[in-house]
Amino acid sequence: VPVVGLEPSCIAVFRDELTNLFPNDENARRLNGQTYLLSEFLEKENYQPPKPERKAVVHGHCHHKALMGMTDEEKVLEKLDLDFEVLDSGCCGMAGSWGYEKGEHYDVSMKAGERVLLPAVRNADKNTLILTDGFSCSSQIKEATDRRALHLAQVIQMALRGGGPPGDY
Repeated sequence: VPVVGLEPSCIAVFRDELTNLFPNDENARRLNGQTYLLSEFLEKENYQPPKPERKAVVHGHCHHKALMGMTDEEKVLEKLDLDFEVLDSGCCGMAGSWGYEKGEHYDVSMKAGERVLLPAVRNADKNTLILTDGFSCSSQIKEATDRRALHLAQVIQMALRGGGPPGDY
């Protein structure tokens, strides 16, 4: 049975950390092989999404880029027919709760975000979608800009509903 997750950090537990902790455990290896990010699962199943005909700025979560790569994400975005740019933004700076901590952690977090990600979000046209699958990344964008990022699942939902953003995004 496939296990499909939405948060790259959570998938990293099954794809990297679990097998590192239990390298000889058959259940750990099996779970590793049947765990997917949404984009990976959709590509495996050759999903053909509707096409919202929008622009998007895409930020890859650190675990997503480092462990799973962005290839499947980009393939799904191409199938959505989005005019998208994947930012060469490195880390958003949040790193879970680390970026919320008062003092040096917060300062470093903001400097990392201001390197590429946050200016790109602020400079994006209001009709351009901001897309990231990481909760920390979404939080950093929400806290430091006037924009809210969408997850790939929300972009697909938006396309299925005819192109408008879901909820209050």
